[in-house]
Amino acid sequence: MALTQSDINHEVADLQSAYDKAVADGAPHRSHPRRDYRPYRSSVLRHPTRPPVAVEGGDPETVELSGPVFGPTDVTDTDNDLTVQHQGEPLGERITVTGRLLDRSGRPVRGQLVEVWQANASGRYAHQRDQHPAPLDPHFTGVGRTLTDDEGRYRFTTIKPGAYPWRNHDNAWRPAHIHFSFFGTAFTQRLVTQMYFPGDPLFAYDPILRSVTDTAARERLVAHYRHELSEPEFSLGYEWDVVLDGPSATWAEEGR
Repeated sequence: MALTQSDINHEVADLQSAYDKAVADGAPHRSHPRRDYRPYRSSVLRHPTRPPVAVEGGDPETVELSGPVFGPTDVTDTDNDLTVQHQGEPLGERITVTGRLLDRSGRPVRGQLVEVWQANASGRYAHQRDQHPAPLDPHFTGVGRTLTDDEGRYRFTTIKPGAYPWRNHDNAWRPAHIHFSFFGTAFTQRLVTQMYFPGDPLFAYDPILRSVTDTAARERLVAHYRHELSEPEFSLGYEWDVVLDGPSATWAEEGR
């Protein structure tokens, strides 16, 4: 029998109730989800079950051999505008996303590489593994990057992504979101997370977002609409700050 949304909803509710009761009884708040969060079915299959393996040889660079490769070019002034990467205009609602990268004390983290990737306005990624029947946009690839400035601020111009189906269970849909990657001084310090949009009706049905069982931590993943960041006749503005560590840290996709 196919796993239904109702099945997932019951599992999510049970785990949320158990977490809320534990906190009420004095357990510490958990900003990060369990790696074996059952409603998110693939996390049960993929999460690490054994201790990390020590890197042999003493060469610290060997641990970075599996890291991403960005190519020979530096970050340019237009890498943060996902709407000008092709000859034509992409379809969809143009948005500006900005915020600050902060440490646990609220200090700006300067000069850090920030990458984003996302689906297009129809909810489809420009990737060979995404074959669901939504149109591709020849003028939108959905990837960008920038460096934080002296105030720890980043800024992207892009298209608001659409929701898309995934096969966690029958009729499963992911809320609109943008994937973010932040680097420290090495690939091994990478933080990968997701930013969501306020008021999305799919929040209650998404086991990935609901795996963050702490309400305050979950709310930190949702951007704020800021009308003053909107540009007349051009884009709507959203603000989303990211905290790298400490009690207010932003959720990281560890082991997913």
